Amino acid sequence: MSGDAATYDWLTLDSDEEILWSGKPAAETMYGAYLTGIPLILFFGLGLVILGGAYLNRQNTDYVVTDKSVYKKTGILSRSVSEVEYEKVQNTSFSVGVVGRYFDYGNVDISTAGGSGVEMTLRGVSSPQDVQKRLSRRVKEVQGDRGRGDEETKPDVLDEILTELRAIRVAVESGDGTAERDSGTERDDGGATDWDPERP
Repeated sequence: MSGDAATYDWLTLDSDEEILWSGKPAAETMYGAYLTGIPLILFFGLGLVILGGAYLNRQNTDYVVTDKSVYKKTGILSRSVSEVEYEKVQNTSFSVGVVGRYFDYGNVDISTAGGSGVEMTLRGVSSPQDVQKRLSRRVKEVQGDRGRGDEETKPDVLDEILTELRAIRVAVESGDGTAERDSGTERDDGGATDWDPERP
């Protein structure tokens, strides 16, 4: 599933940011709530609470993948929005349960550098392996571009180092030249020096 920024009133994107994928937990994730909730409807409407809660939770959860970041929105009464930028992502992975293998849904985990474990989990997404591959590909593209940008600055740094080394060399050579001239003056005297046995 994909969409545009107008579909998500909670999402504030940069002017040049483009949505690559969007989705929410798969409808099949409701099956567990059906199995639990329908038999419990007879018990004081407890089943309706379970079914209603699961439905509202799914409807109020959104995932958006752009060319710069991954966004997750959750919350029924309140709203919580989190973002992970590709530059900070260290690893992406997916997991599929027994039921998820049959219905092709699962979780996609995103870990960040310097973070403690998983930073964000996209729960119950359809085709989790495809979503994880798309994320991993985009992370490599962004971090690869950043690496190439660093390499472009290396020649400038090397030029600065080379300039400093030349300056140091000139300073050292001028110092050595002075010493050689001084010693040369002594040798011009025939290499003889006045030796005073009383002088230590």
